[in-house]
Amino acid sequence: MASAPTSASDFLPPPPLTGSARLWGTLALSAATFMNVLDTSIANVSLPAIAGDLGVSPNQGTWVITSFGVANAIAVPLTGWLSQRFGQVRLFTASIMLFVLTSWLCGLAPNMTTLIFLRVLQGLVAGPMIPLSQALLLSSYPKALAGLAMALWSMTTLVAPVMGPLLGGWITDNISWPWIFYINIPVGFGAAFITWSIFHKRESQTRKLPIDSIGLALLVIWVGALQIMLDKGKELDWFHSGEVIALGIVALVGLIAFVIWELTEEHPVVDLSLFKKRNFWAGVLALSVGYGLFFGNVVLLPLWLQQYMGYTATQAGMVLAPVGLMALLLSPLVGKNIGKADPRHFAALAFAVFALVLWMRSNFSTQADMATILIPTLIQGVAMACFFIPLMTITLSGLSHDKIPAASGLSNFVRITAGSFGTSIATTIWQDRAAMHHAQLSEFVNPGSVAANSALSGLASAGLTPDQALGSINRLVDQQAYMLAANDVFYASALIFLLLIPLVYLTRPAQAGAGSADAAAGAH
Repeated sequence: MASAPTSASDFLPPPPLTGSARLWGTLALSAATFMNVLDTSIANVSLPAIAGDLGVSPNQGTWVITSFGVANAIAVPLTGWLSQRFGQVRLFTASIMLFVLTSWLCGLAPNMTTLIFLRVLQGLVAGPMIPLSQALLLSSYPKALAGLAMALWSMTTLVAPVMGPLLGGWITDNISWPWIFYINIPVGFGAAFITWSIFHKRESQTRKLPIDSIGLALLVIWVGALQIMLDKGKELDWFHSGEVIALGIVALVGLIAFVIWELTEEHPVVDLSLFKKRNFWAGVLALSVGYGLFFGNVVLLPLWLQQYMGYTATQAGMVLAPVGLMALLLSPLVGKNIGKADPRHFAALAFAVFALVLWMRSNFSTQADMATILIPTLIQGVAMACFFIPLMTITLSGLSHDKIPAASGLSNFVRITAGSFGTSIATTIWQDRAAMHHAQLSEFVNPGSVAANSALSGLASAGLTPDQALGSINRLVDQQAYMLAANDVFYASALIFLLLIPLVYLTRPAQAGAGSADAAAGAH
């Protein structure tokens, strides 16, 4: 291969692909993206099975999701530096192959500690995949078809969350949970082979740039400490534990040091100056808090259904799967009209629909049938269609074109991190509220309670010993307590979504500078 030009001005981007090369290139890039996004949702319904098999509680099992999310978020800001150092095509192909390797190792993990460590590695190597798949896809199409290219790409990222719970549930019930990771192997090999065959002669310019190693180290320290604190807090009784206090201090000091360093560094790993723009900081805040709430509730729902409602992993997957159906139908419509209408109205509609969905869920009872649980999930697709692209349009509007990659990377980092934090916070609050409701409900089980005595007599006449009868009553109290706790989380989340609507209108109306392709490119 010819040596790369020495300056950026000498470098001419390759012409768009044509014919079957473009078709196969699009399929390969979409397959890699699909595999990556699938891994954020496929484990949700498998958590009880993974936790049971590896001998930990389902709440400790949430580390399988949060460890991947945090590592993925940390790797995203590095994509720009790595792609300039090694080339986009080389980095993307290497990222896929390492993702395949870590997926295989995740399936072989003998215990939870090893699985979490491997999920961290998997998240780190997966970081560059999504931004680079967008960049390579846009280079494959002429500018006039950039919107179509991103619409095709967006479809994959919407289908994957639909398929994830269904596929994960079916595999867990009918084969075994390691296969949720093994299925990445053939998809990854195929995507890497086709990508390299088509794109290796279209390698991007490479040049040596300094890396902000201190900024990166501080980023890993404060984000990692905060996530571990959130995950371990519920096990160690929060700030009654010296370990949790120490993690909190490390996270706070690390964050302060990180902000000071990044604001004074010539080549920062994260460009914090972007937060000077009102649309950027308000858009990122609304996007991240909204995504954190959404993802936390998406993890909580199947946990509740499987642990306390008697659902299998497949049934829980069927309840979650329709979330993407309406989004799949409506997203092209939103993408087409985002330039004609005020994106703030779309974002406000998304938050209002999310609030409605969660309010509906907050009225669930232990008698709720599958149809009752499915209806809010279907409606939620409307909110998803109006959520990502409008908020990214707001966030990126008014920025110069050279700032778009950094802004997209930073907003994705904050959003993915918020998703991991949201998972930990939602499951922690669920546990705490369940303990409180259990204590309150248990007060009604006493010698003076007619209902309790009647239930105990009925169980005794069925042949249960007094201890067995009390155990049965305790299980019923548990079921009610966790249902009430889930309702509390759903209701609080609905209120927070409503509070996000005024935040959207703090932004200025989006300018035409950030094209729909740029918005779509940052949306996932």
